[in-house]
Amino acid sequence: VAIKQVSLWKQPQKELIVNELQVVRDNKHPNIVNYLDSYLVEDKLWIIMEYMDGGPLSSVIKEVQLAEGEIAAICRE
Repeated sequence: VAIKQVSLWKQPQKELIVNELQVVRDNKHPNIVNYLDSYLVEDKLWIIMEYMDGGPLSSVIKEVQLAEGEIAAICRE
């Protein structure tokens, strides 16, 4: 599993986090990392998700420049 820790004190619109959790909880797809559970630990929300071997897409796009066709393929999936 992977654990995403979100500091609630730094979030100006906490309802956006709740909405995101509801969407990932209610929608399962083989091409999207699955949400497993969440916990409130002190002032942080721990979001438990399926582990992705390659890491998050946000990390990839910071390190690699993608061609338009590659971006299109990612969006399609």
